[in-house]
Amino acid sequence: MPELRKDPISSRWVIIATERAMRPTDFKSEPQLIRGGFCPFCEGNEDKTPPEIMSYRERGTQANSKGWRVRVVPNKFPALRIEGKLNKHGEGIYDSMHGIGAHEVIVESPKHIASLTELEDKQVEEILWTYRDRLIDLKKDRRFNYGLLFKNVGTAAGATLEHSHSQLIVTPIVPISVMHEMNGCEEFYKYRGRCLFCDMVQQELATGTRIVYDGEMFVAFAPYASRFPFEVWILSKVHASHFENLQKLEAEELAHVLRNVLLKLEASLEFPPYNYIIHTTPFTLGEIEHYHWHIEIIPRLTRVAGFEWGSGFYINTVSPENAAEFLRETDIEKKAGSARS
Repeated sequence: MPELRKDPISSRWVIIATERAMRPTDFKSEPQLIRGGFCPFCEGNEDKTPPEIMSYRERGTQANSKGWRVRVVPNKFPALRIEGKLNKHGEGIYDSMHGIGAHEVIVESPKHIASLTELEDKQVEEILWTYRDRLIDLKKDRRFNYGLLFKNVGTAAGATLEHSHSQLIVTPIVPISVMHEMNGCEEFYKYRGRCLFCDMVQQELATGTRIVYDGEMFVAFAPYASRFPFEVWILSKVHASHFENLQKLEAEELAHVLRNVLLKLEASLEFPPYNYIIHTTPFTLGEIEHYHWHIEIIPRLTRVAGFEWGSGFYINTVSPENAAEFLRETDIEKKAGSARS
């Protein structure tokens, strides 16, 4: 029997339709081949990208040259541009403003790698610190309200270059999906006096059936109302509203947890295309009690079609309980070493 489940954060309903499902092993993706050829993100091609905004590099090396470990550059084809004024205005019932913001690319390694999992935990930690540094810098600009960090892997997930990289788009308005989450959490806080995400963490840990990875400071689990097969969220076990307030010990463990979850997804689903996004609190708000930053990892194994677009429902053919069990039992030591061929 299909089951309707309600997401307590956004009030969005999903349909868990396991009768329509294949087994988890049937979701294995086509291998993503390393194509080779020219890549503007590889070390030695620094002059083929816009000048770098920042980088972590070896001592004594110069900007826009070899010697970097993580490098941030403006997107060559930005969704929003950093120069100019917002010029907010109306036209009858319609509102508009200039497309002002920032669009940056975080190149995660000087080597041509296709996956963040090919790096060591310490290298992933530096990527997280880069995310943090860029948010801290850009939130100083009073024109901007929100910074969305995200990663596209594979053509089905929107990636146009295979060299492992993330992106940051900073906007003058708060994205509607974040507003829905924040509004739901604020209503819960007004009624219960607690953070809904914190309660969710405690309930998932107590239940255990949807846990994918349980660390000392972070937990990864398949959300109760998962929109997509093998969707995984990562949350801090203690309340934290802003990602950019991440501390060193937290960054160390988060790097390990994130890499571990991605290894499990790659090993069990044979390198699926995926997106991950980081939802955090808007720049203009200080520390708040009702919202909790988190990472959402979304494998792109199914397509959103007419019913989903027309109704706002999602149809998920793998229950989060089964997905979590499958990922928990995945032996990354045995499978992760298998290279793309």
